[in-house]
Amino acid sequence: MLNGYYHRREAAREPAATRSERQLEQLNTLLQRVLPHNRFYTAKFDGIPLPLATFDAFLDLPFTIKEELVSGPRGRDGHLAPLWDSDPANLIAATDAGFARNLTYPLERYVRYHRTSGTRGRPLVVLDTADDWQWWLEGWQFVLDTAQITAGDRVVLAFSFGPFIGFWSAFDAVAQRGALAAPTGGMSTLARLDTIRSLRATAVFCTPSYALRMAEVAAEERFDLRGCGVKTLVVAGEPGGSNPATRQRLEESWGARVIDHAGASEAGPWGFAAADQSGLHINENHFIAELLRPGSREPAAPGELAELVLTTLGRAGCPVIRYRTGDLVRWRPRPELDCQFTFLDGGVLGRADDMLIIRGVNIFPSSIESIVRELRQVAEYRLTARRQGAMDALVLEVEDREDNPQAIANLLHIRLGLSVEVRAVPLGSLPRFEGKGRRFVDERPPPANSTP
Repeated sequence: MLNGYYHRREAAREPAATRSERQLEQLNTLLQRVLPHNRFYTAKFDGIPLPLATFDAFLDLPFTIKEELVSGPRGRDGHLAPLWDSDPANLIAATDAGFARNLTYPLERYVRYHRTSGTRGRPLVVLDTADDWQWWLEGWQFVLDTAQITAGDRVVLAFSFGPFIGFWSAFDAVAQRGALAAPTGGMSTLARLDTIRSLRATAVFCTPSYALRMAEVAAEERFDLRGCGVKTLVVAGEPGGSNPATRQRLEESWGARVIDHAGASEAGPWGFAAADQSGLHINENHFIAELLRPGSREPAAPGELAELVLTTLGRAGCPVIRYRTGDLVRWRPRPELDCQFTFLDGGVLGRADDMLIIRGVNIFPSSIESIVRELRQVAEYRLTARRQGAMDALVLEVEDREDNPQAIANLLHIRLGLSVEVRAVPLGSLPRFEGKGRRFVDERPPPANSTP
C-alpha cells in the first residue's frame, strides 16, 4: 500500500484549480461509461450538452435527492423514468425489493447488496459492482492513513454485519492493507470485549454509541478496558466522533485516540479525520463536494451553516450526481494543515430535517449531546422533539446518577440560552445501541419537501 499512500498524500495537496480540472475530467469519463445505460441520469440530463465543457456547466446540472432514488426521476415529459431493465417482470421485482432507481446495469453485474438503515422510512437497497466496491476500499484507505493502521495491526470490527453497509467496506479495506480483521457479528457486548482482550486488538471500529456502550459494560463487569491495548478507535455512523465532549469521554474510557469517519450508503466513504481531530476532510479525490446554504442553490461562505452536496467520481454502478445529502456542516479554510481537501469544522453537525427551532433559536440534537457528554453522572440520555403550535419543544430524559435533573436543565439554559425540560429516569431504562444511536426521537409532523 506504500505507493498508494504517497499518491493519496499528493492528491491531498493538489491545488484547488488543478483539482477542479481533474474532477471535471473524471466526471465526464464516468458519464461516458454510464450513459445511456443508466436510465435515471439519462432522464435527468435529457437535453443537457455532454460532455461538460466547464465546471460552471457542472453547476447547472439538476440536483439529485433521496426521494428520487426511491421513486425515480421524472423526464422532461413529466413521466417517471423506467428502471435500468425494460422487462416489466424485472421492473416489478426490483421495485418490490426496494432497489435504488439510479442503478446502471442489470442485476448480474453486481456483487454487493446493502441497504440503508431505514431510520427515515423504508430501507433503500444499493448495489455495487466489483469495480465499485474497490472504489469504496480505496476511499477507506484515506481513513486508515489517518488512523495509522498498518499490516501489524489487529482490528476488531464491532458491528452486526447485517445488510446495513456499516463497516463492511472497512473490513475489506483493513484486510487489503494487510492487517488482521476480526468480525464480531452476532456476539454479545461482553463477548466482543473478551475478543478484544484475547486478541490484544490494537484498533476497534464501531459507532460512537457502541463504543460508549462497550465502555459502560466494561465498567459494570469490572473489565479493564484501558488495559486491553487498544490504541485507536475508528468511529462512524453518527456525528459523535468529531464532538469534543464525546471524543474526550471515549478516549478517557478506552485509553485510545478516536478517529472520525463519515460516509453514506447512497454516496460512499466521503469523509476522514483531520490530523488534529478537529473535524473532517472531504475526500475530493473520490467526490466533488459542494457546500450550499440549506434549502438554496447558493454557496455557503466559510463558517456558515451549509448542506453537503456530493458527486461520486468512481461509482459507475450506482452513481449520484449533485446529491443533496441532508448533512449540515460548516467549512473553513485550513491552509496550515497538510491536507488541503475541504475541511469541515466539527465534522457533521446534524441533518437538515433534525434541526429544531426552539423559541426562534436554531439548534441541533448534537448541540445537546456536546453538553450532556461532559456530565460524567449521566449514563445515557434521550431527546424528544414535539411541535407546540408553530414552535418546537424539547424533553430531555437522562439516567442521572446524581438524580438532579434541574442542575442539568440549568446548565443547558446557561450554555444554549434555552429552557429544556429535563426528566430523570431509572438507570438502565433507556435503550443502548450497537449501530447508529437513536437518542433523538422526532415526534414533529414531517416537513413538506422544500428542496429546490
